[in-house]
Amino acid sequence: MAQRLNHIQQSPELFKKYQEFSNLLNNSAVEISTRHLVSIRASQINGCGFCLDMHVKEAKIQGERELRLHHVAIWRESSLFSPRERAALTWTEILTKLPEHGVSDEVYEQVLTQFSKQELSDLTYAVMAINGWNRLNIAFQTTPGSADKAYGLDKANLS
Repeated sequence: MAQRLNHIQQSPELFKKYQEFSNLLNNSAVEISTRHLVSIRASQINGCGFCLDMHVKEAKIQGERELRLHHVAIWRESSLFSPRERAALTWTEILTKLPEHGVSDEVYEQVLTQFSKQELSDLTYAVMAINGWNRLNIAFQTTPGSADKAYGLDKANLS
């Protein structure tokens, strides 16, 4: 397997600006618990081990129940998610796996019943952000858990 480059070292200004963009989501109109579910689900769909590992640990540190973390992959069958969370997961999936003909009015209207216009816009940026991070970390094969100490994720007590 070829050694992948370090995208942070190669493009430090782009990394810094993308991180700043992502950090702006901390002031989002969408609650952090829902944003964690969004990041976890997009990372599952995209197969990004680094991001999935990171966001599961962040969610646990911030009080998310472990069973809900296990159920994100099966959220449609699980009774553990609210209608608002289900709408966020629906939006995440459709924007992560864009259909050939885009997002239908039906899906848009269904999601809009759970989110204000501001929240839906912020949610869309959150989905954009995690999909971009997924693509970076998949492209350069970032090792899951490799940034735990730097981000304080070792406090999740997951091994």
